[in-house]
Amino acid sequence: MSGERTPYIVVEQVCKSFGTHQVLRDVSTVFRTGEVTVIIGASGSGKSTLLRAINRLEPHDSGRITIGGVEVTDDIATLQRQRSEVGMVFQQFNLFGHLTVLDNVTLAPRRIHRTPRAQANDAAMALLTRVGMQAHAHKYPWQLSGGQQQRVAIARALAMAPKVMLFDEPTSALDPEMVQEVLDVMRELARGGMTMIVVTHEMGFAREVADRVMFFDQGCISHDAPPQEFFQQPANDRIRAFLGRMSA
Repeated sequence: MSGERTPYIVVEQVCKSFGTHQVLRDVSTVFRTGEVTVIIGASGSGKSTLLRAINRLEPHDSGRITIGGVEVTDDIATLQRQRSEVGMVFQQFNLFGHLTVLDNVTLAPRRIHRTPRAQANDAAMALLTRVGMQAHAHKYPWQLSGGQQQRVAIARALAMAPKVMLFDEPTSALDPEMVQEVLDVMRELARGGMTMIVVTHEMGFAREVADRVMFFDQGCISHDAPPQEFFQQPANDRIRAFLGRMSA
């Protein structure tokens, strides 16, 4: 099925080092429109760095990344357009504490797209309804639980009408009872056909929602397969050991 989908983000031989530590080593892959990719692997294996490189939050040292056929560089106008097409949700919610939920969601459309306030508010309320947060529109982030804040962060990313959503361990900072409410929103996005790249330790989510599961090991993609194959026939001992730790 993924073979029929259009390549949207193309990563070619990307390398990235922090000092003497090489975090990405000649990473090459393609992310296609309408596809849900889940990236797993040990901490420090390069998963989050790849997401940050796609969004140019972390410039790569060599290689090439293109989004919709346009290379990711430091050109400000191009980068701003690409970032409006690529929404990102982080471990920490990064909401503005001095703004209400509604204002957090409308800020970027009003500032960047010059959307009139009334129109931005209507669109934001529709998104907050979609993530189950419409009743909290006039609260401030400090009045919300972690799970609620993360759902607002997802709505805020969706407010720019992105073509792809990047999730960088979106549930890892949450209390266990709040994880499910965020995963439910992400499942709904996947069912709606959103292109998603998700770094997570939630193996159940990966089994259920992913079109493909990618395993990072020491800065490289060591395996990339459909979830049924990935989980039922681990490709090597490192993946087998990792899955064993995750299920322990």
